[in-house]
Amino acid sequence: MRESAAAWGLQLARALGALWTSPNTLVGLLAGVAGMAAGARPHWNRRDCALVFHRWPWGPGGAITLGMVILHTGDTLDVSCTTYEHRAGRCEHPRVRLGDHERAHVFQYMVLGPLFLPVYLLCGGVSVRNPFERAADRYAMHGRGWWPGRS
Repeated sequence: MRESAAAWGLQLARALGALWTSPNTLVGLLAGVAGMAAGARPHWNRRDCALVFHRWPWGPGGAITLGMVILHTGDTLDVSCTTYEHRAGRCEHPRVRLGDHERAHVFQYMVLGPLFLPVYLLCGGVSVRNPFERAADRYAMHGRGWWPGRS
């Protein structure tokens, strides 16, 4: 009985988080649909809890998450990448799966909803200084700790 109540609670939390971050998701959908004209292809990725637009044509490469949408320049999120701290020379980390890193951002968006982007930018944007990026890397390495300050 407890397990079903816990599962139900998790599903409710995910539904509320999806609703809360829907303005961000809408921005991601608009960007993804615009990219379809240049070859992007949408795919629901259950593992990463997001609609992924693969082969998104703009940007320096890699992926960006907007709500429950991931815009990805490659063909699959099952690629390995270095962590922000490793890339900055702060430490040596094993390579992580890009999709796991982006899934952490989906969870972060579900908590902060429309506040995520301003908070993310105030915390340093796309950089090793940003605790949201370090938490996403930690989650990608260990499968836990997607929220900044948690391990």
